[in-house]
Amino acid sequence: MPKFFLCLTFLLLFPAFSLFSQIESFRTVVDGVVSVTTENQQGSSINIGINNAVIINIDTNPRFLRGIELEITAAQSWLQYQNALVMMVYNNINPQTASGVTDFTANRTAFEALPSRLRIVYQIPVRADHGLRTTTSITVPTGVIQPVTFPVMFRLMQVTKGLPLDFERMTFNLTARPILSDEGAVRLTPRYPPQLRNRPFTVLINDNIITNINEEIVLREGEHHLVILSDDYRTVSRRFIVERGRVIELILDLQDPSPVIVFEGPQNTQVYLNNSLIPLTREPLIVEPGSYEVRFQIGDYTIIRTLNVQRGKTYRVSLAVDLTIFEED
Repeated sequence: MPKFFLCLTFLLLFPAFSLFSQIESFRTVVDGVVSVTTENQQGSSINIGINNAVIINIDTNPRFLRGIELEITAAQSWLQYQNALVMMVYNNINPQTASGVTDFTANRTAFEALPSRLRIVYQIPVRADHGLRTTTSITVPTGVIQPVTFPVMFRLMQVTKGLPLDFERMTFNLTARPILSDEGAVRLTPRYPPQLRNRPFTVLINDNIITNINEEIVLREGEHHLVILSDDYRTVSRRFIVERGRVIELILDLQDPSPVIVFEGPQNTQVYLNNSLIPLTREPLIVEPGSYEVRFQIGDYTIIRTLNVQRGKTYRVSLAVDLTIFEED
């Protein structure tokens, strides 16, 4: 059979990029193994030869993964060999780790004649709500390869006979990278004051009550607002950033709600709180809620103020001495 007729017949049987399930047994050369992880968003690269294969692993916890992008780049000489190769993707491969020439049993899930382009991109979905779409430069199959069926194999196979030796020695560069969802997660770690341990408190993120702070909370990437409410701890309000595909830890510093006063003033100042002399050390002074008289005294100069102290508040009381100069005509 002439080689052009053989190639045409093969492509008519599989006219376009298809996704299906077919168990096969075959022998191939494994050029290596690449791992796709959420931490390495640039991806991992490897060279793959004609009639060879690459095994692709993913994270053990792929919850932020929408799919795997496979980018194949070729030398200029590839353009003259249109329809000479097909690519295939397999899952449920056995054995799962191999190198060199190996006999496999696997489930073929994807098949396409390799386009005559210098850059070819496939995006393989790994979850139902992947949101990936085929474009003029990217091909996406219609089905999903579930993470539990990884590792997968990417294989190139020659379908045109009688080509020169230079073609058979040709290699392609394969880069496998993660396609992440626009989500990350936060892990909350409470830290209690020694005298107030394990008292109840409520955490709100973006005004939503978090019912279980022991579980990681999945959020969209970007800025979020956290509030801690409690009768036993101070109210806390803070903002934090969630990065795509990453888990961050937030330390929740739960604070004693007793009010605190910090005194500041020039040297040689005497400070009295309800007529009790207070050392001017700038160390926080824990007090009970109520009304207090604050007196600052420097030599013969005295200033008195009334301070109403509330639970869960911090007060900074300072005396500033300034010198003002006016110039008059």
